[in-house]
Amino acid sequence: MKYKATLIMTLIGCAVCLFNYSGLDPDNIFLFMLSVPVWLIEIAGDIHYFNVYVVYLLTIASYALFGAIGDYFRLKRRARS
Repeated sequence: MKYKATLIMTLIGCAVCLFNYSGLDPDNIFLFMLSVPVWLIEIAGDIHYFNVYVVYLLTIASYALFGAIGDYFRLKRRARS
């Protein structure tokens, strides 16, 4: 599979967002720990001014981006050898 890390990281991002959406994370601790967009939003302002669905979308997109970067370097290393 060519984009294995992208798929796995996207699923992890979806799991983080679904866990938060389900209500099992009432204080948003896991979302705040595991979401890079939330970190950046908190640096610039207050998370409560943002739509939660946009935050979820940004979280999933950032995880997919990290997976794509990992796949890029993995495929680049494989092509070299």
